[in-house]
Order: sequence, then C-alpha cells, then structure tokens
Amino acid sequence: MYKLSEKGERIQEMFGTIAPRYDFLNRLLSLGIDRRWRRFAVGQVRYEAEGTILDVATGTGDVALEIAARTPDAITIVGVDFCKEMVDLGRDKVRKSPYADRITLEVAPCEALPFPHGTFDSVTIAFGIRNVVDRLQGLKEMQRVLKPGGRAVILEFSTPRSPIFKSLYYFYFLKVLPAIGGLFSQYSAYKYLPDSVLEFPSRDEFKSLMVAAGFRNTVHFDLTGGIATVFVGEKAN
Repeated sequence: MYKLSEKGERIQEMFGTIAPRYDFLNRLLSLGIDRRWRRFAVGQVRYEAEGTILDVATGTGDVALEIAARTPDAITIVGVDFCKEMVDLGRDKVRKSPYADRITLEVAPCEALPFPHGTFDSVTIAFGIRNVVDRLQGLKEMQRVLKPGGRAVILEFSTPRSPIFKSLYYFYFLKVLPAIGGLFSQYSAYKYLPDSVLEFPSRDEFKSLMVAAGFRNTVHFDLTGGIATVFVGEKAN
C-alpha cells in the first residue's frame, strides 16, 4: 500500500472536502472552456482495436466519460483517483451514463498505479499532475503501465505567454477565482489552485521531466492563449 506524504494527505483531504461542488465550480470558473480543453486532450489518445485507456486523477470521471464518448464501443476505460469522495461521485455519474459497461473507477494514487507493466494503449491525466507530490515517480508509473508505443496525454494549467493576457489572467486567477470559489465551496482550496499552477514547471522543464521518466517524442500544445497546455509523450517500442 502506497503511503502518501503529509502534503499528499492534505491535498487528498482538500479534494474530498470540495468534491460535492467540484463539477459545478469547474464549469463556472472556466466559463465552460474546460470542456473544450478536455475534448482536445482526448483527441490525442492512441488506441488499438479492443484496447484499454487509463485516466489518472480522474476526479468525478469527466475525462473517462469523454474518452468513452469519442472511442469505439470495444474500447474500455479505467479511471483512478487518490480521493475516494471524488471516485464515489464519478461512479454515480458513470452509472447514469450510456457508458457504464465500459468504464470502471478505482481509488489509487498516481505514484503507485495498481496495474501490471504494459497494460494500456494510452494514459491521460487532466489537471492532476500538478497535485502529484512526487511528479517524477507519477510519470514513471504512467510510463510503466503503457504498452510499448503507447501514449501519455497530460492536460494542465499553464501561464499565458502574452504579457497583457498574462496580467489579466493573473488578476482573475489570483483574485477573482478564489473569491468565487470561496462563496460556493472552500476558499483555501481555490487559493491553492492558482498557487499550485504558478509553482508548476515551465513547458520545457516539464517535457524534460517526461523524458527523465522514460518518454520520448514529447510535444506540447498551448490552448486558449496558453491558459492550458496539453503535453504528449510516447513509450518506446
């Protein structure tokens, strides 16, 4: 059984607290753009006939459901998250969806994925890698469970490149977002969000971390002026 660090346990507890309002606030605070970002990320996955895709830090299952909606019926999806409260909500959403027979959700941390080597065609993680305390270990685990030639698709918040857009974004992200989040949920959680994004490595630094974890052919795609970035890497054949 993997033992979370003290920081990891605090993050886990925080997500458990905000889980009931998580989906609502995602839509509200991103003005719905998060759906477009997820669709783009899912468009990068690679799979074979009757393949399997893993969604790490699946939360309430939004990406797992998007994958199911955009892949053939023979594709199965597994979602994992270290927060049981999120997984419980996700299971309820999956059960009510048309894809209940194709998606399973489990409780597990990114740093210790409970699957054999070479299990999945693709691995996705959306807005979750910055919450992984040991990011290198988490990336190594994602690489380990991929089949040879498999693909990792990582969607994460970024910093806009345009100075003007960056200043507007920072005002919203650092001032407005925590205030709105605090009205509907827990202020400290939505203060943590921008803090964790600002602490996240640059695009090139993160791609170097992916290479250190064993990925090759790493590329990135900036979305909505660089508010979010999709990173893609492959496991060697």
